[in-house]
Amino acid sequence: MFLFVTFLIFSAALFGAAFYAFVVPQRAGNQALIGRLRELRARTGPARPRGGADLLQQQEGLNLIGRFFAWLGLQRRLQKLIAQADLDYKAANVLLICLVLAVATYFLCSAIGIPIRLVNLVLALLIGYLPIAYINFMRSRRLGKFEHQLPEAINLFNRSMKAGHNIQSGLATIAEESLDPVRKEFKKLLEELALGSTTETALHNLGERVPLIDLKFFITGLILQRQTGANMVEVLDNLAILIRERLNLNEKLKAGTAQQRFSAAIFCSVPVFMGAIYAFLKPEYFSLLLEDETGNMILTYAIISETIGILILRKLSSPKF
Repeated sequence: MFLFVTFLIFSAALFGAAFYAFVVPQRAGNQALIGRLRELRARTGPARPRGGADLLQQQEGLNLIGRFFAWLGLQRRLQKLIAQADLDYKAANVLLICLVLAVATYFLCSAIGIPIRLVNLVLALLIGYLPIAYINFMRSRRLGKFEHQLPEAINLFNRSMKAGHNIQSGLATIAEESLDPVRKEFKKLLEELALGSTTETALHNLGERVPLIDLKFFITGLILQRQTGANMVEVLDNLAILIRERLNLNEKLKAGTAQQRFSAAIFCSVPVFMGAIYAFLKPEYFSLLLEDETGNMILTYAIISETIGILILRKLSSPKF
């Protein structure tokens, strides 16, 4: 009875911590965003619908799998992530590889003799997620590099504007004088302008390809300057200073919390490390978790709680500015 009550208390505390780490901040952010949108709508009036339709790329090969994933909505979102990571992959092929890896891992674990189906399923999902994890890693690294280069690109644009050039000349200066990935994205923007696209549309497409809030502030400033004729040089100078200060604060935060994050990593790896030691030194102890039904339930719950705990620690150690 005592163990059952302890189990319930621990489970309630674990899921309560997960709720306050994930759901509560998201709800608060959504409420704040809804309030701001209501204020903006009250000031500007009802928004006018934007015309035009999105162009969907129809990819060749594996049409049946591609159509199925497109119906689920996964293909479009994954293709967007691939484009943001600047990788030459097709979403349908990546999803097919993920599916093959997951199925092969599940049957391989079953053939090895792991009796817990949930463990096999978790391992299959983890292995199947590896291609998408690689795409997310490349995307995060590219966006981080873009964010660090953005203040210098804004300064280049401001110097061009102070010299008396127009907006397109300032954008061309960024495309010529910056480094990749900033140079590559602004070259795409200039190509769209050369093909007859409007400046507002090309800037919005740039914001879609590089979903950074600082870049969206820069794009909004350019659109306002083009529509109202206001002098946005000082505003963009302040934006560049703000981006540098925020990046500097983020680096200081990482340096200041390095010890705590290292301790959290060790704390999360202790159960896995101890389980591997017992499986090697005392296999008769570890075999109870695999062969006994109660042991299977305990091991399954341990894996779930360990995963939730890792996600909570990662959420708490990754503040957003």
